[in-house]
Amino acid sequence: MVDFSPISIQRGATMIEVLVTMVILVFGLLGLAGLQARLQVSEMESYQRAQALILLEDMANRITTNRSAAAGYVTGSPLGAGMTCPTDTSTVQKVDAKEWCDALQGAAETSGVSKVGAMIGARGCVESVIANEYLVTVAWQGLASISAPPDSVTCGQNAYDGGACTNDRCRRAITTVVRIGTL
Repeated sequence: MVDFSPISIQRGATMIEVLVTMVILVFGLLGLAGLQARLQVSEMESYQRAQALILLEDMANRITTNRSAAAGYVTGSPLGAGMTCPTDTSTVQKVDAKEWCDALQGAAETSGVSKVGAMIGARGCVESVIANEYLVTVAWQGLASISAPPDSVTCGQNAYDGGACTNDRCRRAITTVVRIGTL
């Protein structure tokens, strides 16, 4: 015979079981919130890289199009963030440098009077590597500290240090080489 006395019958969850369930649920939700935050940082990093690729290809195409005067595209210092863009438009190269500088500063999209259409702290450089070869570089500030670009990429070097970012670990840079063939 089965004993149905009040002591042996269980009538629902105890308070401890409810608390343990809530703690497990809270840890799971905190993990999801952390994952969402990491996803947003990764999405912004990806967006900035895509913008940099567009600007890099823009200048590479400008140099290739004006191949007879490619040496005039070499920049003495980075164009873009933290500088006043050139105003001299006397040659095609100077017009291209001005337009590229404006694009690096985000002139394609504005919010009020602020230029917001490019990467954070975007800078661009064109260097002469050897005869008829030009290294085009776009550098910008990433959102998370990772590894620094190689020392051979000097565009924007030491311009993004501060806070959690030391030794150029927040500097992102992409490069391409433009070769001008002799025809």
